[in-house]
Amino acid sequence: MVLMLDPFAGIKTVFYDLGVFARTLKGVGAFISHGQASFKILIMQILFTFVQAMGISTLLAVGIGAAVNIIGIPMLTQFNQQQLVYRLLITIITLELGPLLTAFIVIARSATAIATEIAGMVISHEIEAYISVGVDPIEHLAVPRFLGVTASVVLLNIYFSVFGLAGSFAVAQIFNPMPADYYFGNLLNHFYIQDLFISIVKSIAFGTIISIGAVIQGFSVERATTEVPVAGLKAVSKAFALCIVVAILLSALYYMVLA
Repeated sequence: MVLMLDPFAGIKTVFYDLGVFARTLKGVGAFISHGQASFKILIMQILFTFVQAMGISTLLAVGIGAAVNIIGIPMLTQFNQQQLVYRLLITIITLELGPLLTAFIVIARSATAIATEIAGMVISHEIEAYISVGVDPIEHLAVPRFLGVTASVVLLNIYFSVFGLAGSFAVAQIFNPMPADYYFGNLLNHFYIQDLFISIVKSIAFGTIISIGAVIQGFSVERATTEVPVAGLKAVSKAFALCIVVAILLSALYYMVLA
């Protein structure tokens, strides 16, 4: 028996994913105008993805800010370049690690949850029940998760940046005490509007990748219950890979064009 592989399978998958994304975007308007029944899903998604992830985000942000100060200040002092630590903090926390680590937190918490939840609904024929009564599953299930996850990634990234920069000040007080107005004044002097812009763009891109990818994997299962955990694993692995690739591309674009 010869196994025939479809040479266009990858292209078909890309177009299918883009189709789901376009269909989800199209459903945003309908959700806003008459999506009261799905509004609770949006609120619960933000609660789970943003609010309940604030604790681990605070710990990571303060830890990274502290590490940059502890390692960076003595090293830069040797070259009489202490002022560069502020730009280093902004680059690491706001531009690079902040958006990516925030995305990783959301992937670990929400991508699996969304994919397995929707996959379970497919297996239990709930999706068919929605369709039979005239409810669009994309509008009712995909859109609020897309909006909730994307908004949560943006908010969590901003929260991460604030605590990372503020936490680094708290640690700096232990090793190198300085007035708060001096520290935050230097941060503001080294902070540019394009830093915030590219950080938010990354967050929106990551939120889209995580939510749409998880929804697609959830809807892709067929009848076997063993497919449910597989959908969750695929959602996580693909989201990790795509977020890293997009982070590299956006950072390269930033340093070539905007910086």
